Amino acid sequence: MSIFSISFLFLSQSKSSFFSIIEEFLNIQTLLKSCNIFSLLLWFLLITSILTFYLKKCSKNIYLVDFACYKPLPKTTCSKDLFIEKSKCGGHFKDESIDFQRKIMSRSGFGDKTYVPESLLIIPPNICLMEARKETEAVIFGAIDELLLKTKMKVEDIDILITNCCIFNPSPSLSAMVVNHYKLKDRILCYNLSGMGCSAGLIAIDLAKQLLQVHPNSYALVVSTENINSGWYLGNNRSMLVSNCLFRVGGAAILLSNISSDSHRSKYHLKHTVRTHKGSQDSCYNSILQREDETNNITGISLSKELMGAAGFALKANIITLGKSVLPLLEQLKYALSFVAKKCFNKNMKVYTPDFKLCFEHFCIHTGGKAVQDEIQKVLGLSDWQIEPSRMTLYRYGNTSSSSVWYVLAYCEAKGRIRKGDRVWQIAFGSGFKCNTAVWRALRNVDPVKEINPWNDEVHDFPCDVSI
Repeated sequence: MSIFSISFLFLSQSKSSFFSIIEEFLNIQTLLKSCNIFSLLLWFLLITSILTFYLKKCSKNIYLVDFACYKPLPKTTCSKDLFIEKSKCGGHFKDESIDFQRKIMSRSGFGDKTYVPESLLIIPPNICLMEARKETEAVIFGAIDELLLKTKMKVEDIDILITNCCIFNPSPSLSAMVVNHYKLKDRILCYNLSGMGCSAGLIAIDLAKQLLQVHPNSYALVVSTENINSGWYLGNNRSMLVSNCLFRVGGAAILLSNISSDSHRSKYHLKHTVRTHKGSQDSCYNSILQREDETNNITGISLSKELMGAAGFALKANIITLGKSVLPLLEQLKYALSFVAKKCFNKNMKVYTPDFKLCFEHFCIHTGGKAVQDEIQKVLGLSDWQIEPSRMTLYRYGNTSSSSVWYVLAYCEAKGRIRKGDRVWQIAFGSGFKCNTAVWRALRNVDPVKEINPWNDEVHDFPCDVSI
């Protein structure tokens, strides 16, 4: 069905008064008699403008009421030296594997206060379903409890629930776990996303947005986490050992609303979500792969050498799509002209990279690793101040997978950086390979003194020197 057919179908179901106005504009006989191309163009632009205005008026605004990030207990803190010590004592790793992990940790961008599950701090580590479930329950319930406290929400008011975790997928699902624990209502819409990697948190936001567009006067709860216990690798394949070094305990709970009255108490308005999937290319698809190793048939997450290339490829496609909605016209023109010049005149010419600093005040970049952060800073031309929230989050909390962009935003809030009208760009990468982004506009100043925030008691210690 063409766009014009859809438009007519939509209008036919609208109020009769509105339809009569459009019918008057669409006097086809009059237009055809005049045979004036300029007049036809004017009529077309007028009709398109009216349709666009009407559709936008009918679409629902999505508000982020508030969010909460889980802060693990101090007893689960794991310094880099303790991590290597536990790896040695476990008896699973060869000496060369220990040296390799030590090398990775020294370049990770981590500090000495990241968190691992208690089950991995004992000798030998206790890798089992019971411990994995215990870890996830602590994270999910801890984040949701804090969110309910911040928003003063009643659990019976939640209409939509979306959980996401890549590795740990028990039965009943994580969404069922939440329903059971909080005794949510029977008719709640539940979704559980699995196997979608570190970008699944923003995929969950996009899904919630689409559901809220068709379910009026509703609240959606999104919970993002990863399970370290079930993803722990006990073999000696180097490509799989990297994930042990990078992933740490963390989780976030986010409350979204499409109720117009919530605009007064909400923090952010969701402006855009863009999802980019490059799974059709084998190199991208295989860049992050859960599989068994070659020697001991031990399951782990393999990170290939093509990972950085896949990330760059996906990021480029994502920002091209997003740029059409957020970039100033001049920046779009510069990009288009340089692209045409490269195609037609000089294949060695570099395509102009638009200045996204003109569109956003804050950049919340997934804490995948120091190399990823360095590359994004270079590509987008970000200052040290703009990349600081992501670097400090990697240093303090490590890679918490799909929830990491929320720890980054929490840092911005704790520093008192968020002012009314500010635009926030969240960027996340994940297996598949995917790059997903979300754009928010701050609806009010965020006062760090009044906030419950995982950074509150130590934000004065940051930024700190993370150079190697």
